[in-house]
Amino acid sequence: MATATATAPPTSSTTTLPQMKKEDEKVDYFNLPCPIPYEEIHREAFMSLKPELFEGMRFDFTKGLNQRFSLSHSVFMGPMEIPSQSSETIKIPTAHYEFGANFIDPKLMLFGRIMTDGRLNARVKCDLTDNLSFKGNAQLTNEPHMSHGMAYFDYKGKDYRSQFQLGNGALLGANYIQSVTPNLSFGGEVFWAGQHRKSGIGYAARYNTDKMVATGQVASTGLVALSYVQKISEKVSLASDLMYNYMSKEATASFGYDYILRQCRLRGKIDSNGCASAFLEERLNMGLNFILSAELDHRKKDYKFGFGLTVGE
Repeated sequence: MATATATAPPTSSTTTLPQMKKEDEKVDYFNLPCPIPYEEIHREAFMSLKPELFEGMRFDFTKGLNQRFSLSHSVFMGPMEIPSQSSETIKIPTAHYEFGANFIDPKLMLFGRIMTDGRLNARVKCDLTDNLSFKGNAQLTNEPHMSHGMAYFDYKGKDYRSQFQLGNGALLGANYIQSVTPNLSFGGEVFWAGQHRKSGIGYAARYNTDKMVATGQVASTGLVALSYVQKISEKVSLASDLMYNYMSKEATASFGYDYILRQCRLRGKIDSNGCASAFLEERLNMGLNFILSAELDHRKKDYKFGFGLTVGE
């Protein structure tokens, strides 16, 4: 007698697996993350490609008087570039001292700096509510028409941020950025400079994951800015950016790295203008850092080297 073999029907787990994956991939648009501020969309690229380079010697000392109040002293000695009609860079030796006072509270931060040449810089950040904050900065100088100030009102929503700007010279501005997916956000900005009778509008996009960040920005002033940061590991990141002005038809591209070791951080870049730079921060001891800065501009034959010490946290 012939025997028949029956095949078992597929289990329910195999039939529902694709459905479960689709359900996991669904985006909850009512619980999107809050994006970073509009003016910081290139933050990761700027940290890798634009360190605070300097030329000469720098010494910074910060002394905390209590948990909220601290004083700082800074000494800088090095050349200063002056405008010249020739292609060669003209430098004159300079030196200045800067005294600062800082007050840091969970809802209020005050920073003040005064230099030997009479310049005074002040910054304030105050959290008015859980979602609304105020920021302001001002610079006062003895030179006519060179003092300026800006005020910012930032509002942080559940999945968006907005900012209103007010400055001297009848400067008005506003920006807004919105998360559209867990990884993608779009934003825009407008500004009006009443003193110069100029206005502008801009748009930006940012896409980020755990391993990469890609941003793009375009403005009616002619600016087109693109940046990309790839996280190779927990200690190494590679970054690149492209700056293009479609008014003047000028473009600059740069590529850099950010390497974080146990006791130091090394950042460097090279751009399409033939300029290479490196910035090293070495932690010698608790509260003591050594800094090395170098920038080589082969096209202009301008070479800058600097070193410094930072004492205090």
